[in-house]
Amino acid sequence: MNRQKISMLAVFLALLAVTSSLLLRARSNQRLGEPGVRTQPLPGTQNLKVVLPEAVPGYSGVISDQPETVLNALPLDTSFGHCVYTDTNHFQTVANVVLMGLDRTSIHKPQVCLTAQGWVIADASSKVEILPMTRPFPYQLPVMHLEASLHTEVHGKPTVLSGVYVYWFVDGNKLTAHHWQRMWWMARDVLMTGVLDRFAYVSFFAICEPGQETATYERMKNVIMATVPEFQLVPRTNGTLTAEAR
Repeated sequence: MNRQKISMLAVFLALLAVTSSLLLRARSNQRLGEPGVRTQPLPGTQNLKVVLPEAVPGYSGVISDQPETVLNALPLDTSFGHCVYTDTNHFQTVANVVLMGLDRTSIHKPQVCLTAQGWVIADASSKVEILPMTRPFPYQLPVMHLEASLHTEVHGKPTVLSGVYVYWFVDGNKLTAHHWQRMWWMARDVLMTGVLDRFAYVSFFAICEPGQETATYERMKNVIMATVPEFQLVPRTNGTLTAEAR
C-alpha cells in the first residue's frame, strides 16, 4: 500500500471515529421531543394513546385497538391511534396514527406497509398534494398521495380492488410529506440539540373500485379536513411553521 492510500485510509478512519463519537454523545444526551398530536396516558404503561375524534360533523367514528400483529412487530414504546370514519352515504376511511418513542424504528417507509399486505403501488400516480386547511386557521398541509391495487377474492371470485393512501409526518413543531425529510430533521436535531424529534406517522386509507380513485380521494380530503384539526397540534399558532415545513 503506497503512502497516498495510507493517508486516505487514515483520514477515513479519523472521520469514522469522530462521527461515531458524535453519535454516541448525542445518544447519551438525547431527550424525546414533544409530539404533534393529542395524546393521553395509557394506565399501567409508559405509552400514550393518540386521541382521535370519535365523531365530527358529517362522520361517525369507531375507535379500535391495533391488531396484535402490528403491536408485536413494532417497538414496545410505540403509541397508536386508530379510527374508522363513516359518512352518511356509508363511505369509509381508516385513520391511523403511529407515534414513536425513543426507539425511532417505530416508523419506517410507509410503502413497506402497503406492499407487505399485497398492495401494488402505482408509482406514476404517487405525488405530494397540498391540502388547504382552514382550522384552526388557514395553512397548507403537505400530504403524500398514493394509489394502489390488490388482487384478491370476494365471495370466492377473483377481484381487483383499488386503494387510496394518504400520509404525512408531524412532530411538535413541523410536518412533512417526505420520509427522507423526516429522517434528515431527526438526524440534524439530535446532533445539534440532543432532542430526538417525536414524529407521528399519520395516514388515511380508503378502498374503492378501479376507476374511482380520484372521486375517492376527493371524499377522503373532506374526512381529513374535518378530523385533523381535532387531533393534530401543529401548527400551534398562525405562522409558526418553519420554512422547511411549508
